[in-house]
Amino acid sequence: MMLPVLRLIALGVALAVGLSAAPAQAPEQVGIGLTDTSSDVAFFIADKKGYFRNQGIAVTTTPFASAAKMIAPLGTGQLDVGGGTVAAGLYNAVERGINIKIVADKASIKDGYEYSTLLVRKDLADSGRYKDLADLKGMTIATAAQGAGSESSLNEALKKGGLKFSDVNVVYMGFPEMLAAFKNKGIDAGVTNEPTVTRSISEGFAVRASKSTIYPGQQTAVALYADEFIVKRRAVAQKFMSAYIRALRDYNDALKDGKLAGPGADEIIAILNEYTRIKDPAAYREMTPFAANPDGRVNTASLKNDYDFYKQRGLITGRVAVDQVVDNSFADEAVRLLGTYQPRN
Repeated sequence: MMLPVLRLIALGVALAVGLSAAPAQAPEQVGIGLTDTSSDVAFFIADKKGYFRNQGIAVTTTPFASAAKMIAPLGTGQLDVGGGTVAAGLYNAVERGINIKIVADKASIKDGYEYSTLLVRKDLADSGRYKDLADLKGMTIATAAQGAGSESSLNEALKKGGLKFSDVNVVYMGFPEMLAAFKNKGIDAGVTNEPTVTRSISEGFAVRASKSTIYPGQQTAVALYADEFIVKRRAVAQKFMSAYIRALRDYNDALKDGKLAGPGADEIIAILNEYTRIKDPAAYREMTPFAANPDGRVNTASLKNDYDFYKQRGLITGRVAVDQVVDNSFADEAVRLLGTYQPRN
């Protein structure tokens, strides 16, 4: 009678051993396109602190010179996630059938966190040639690219000065190149971002064009999802967003009085120092950081304002509207899962 019992015990042991020896489920692979700037910080935090890993996700990253260069690989499914400035080209791509969605805030402007702004040459301010935004008339002003957010920001500055876009001479160059252009007086003003803002001011070549925030609420960068990622891997896309929002909240905790000086700031600065090209913790403490919605929702009013500006200039050729491109559902579900944001004191 004991033999069947022993056999059952042996079978149970064998099953237990077999189950324990079974390989762990392989993580889901997610490809991210980066611009390799500080606005990629939520991706970096989620990677470094294991938030992606906790969701069963393994990420691979590919650097791009701009978000515009991510559009094709997002459209073909070579990338799952991307991020950067919302330019006119994004809407034109969607019009052509590349169904990319804006799914979360990545960087934005608010009072005290104007990391991207209009600067004017210091010698023009010192001489009295420049006193307020109305004095921009006739100046040569740099922005990053035609149909980019920096152009729309310039337009807002001109409107506040009672001017039109046609009242200035707009030239295009990369943000780092603007520092040299201020130094050699190749431009009179320029819409640039950090760290060029702080460097241009601290080295004595430029000053902020306005004491008040020029374009509060501007959605300067967003997270993007490829259509295939949304349609074919929606559960993974949602897990990715939960990790991303958790990281975005860590970043918000580190903000204080217009600096990275809040709870956990040292950890965030160390992550930026490790993952980006700027290997100087002091620079991150000195520069003005960007804002970002800890709940991830994008500012559609800002996007619509930019869209109208691009449309008026003939830079958007189709009829795709902002609401067709924005999908806040992933961020909203992440907030439901994570709960209401509670800042660290």
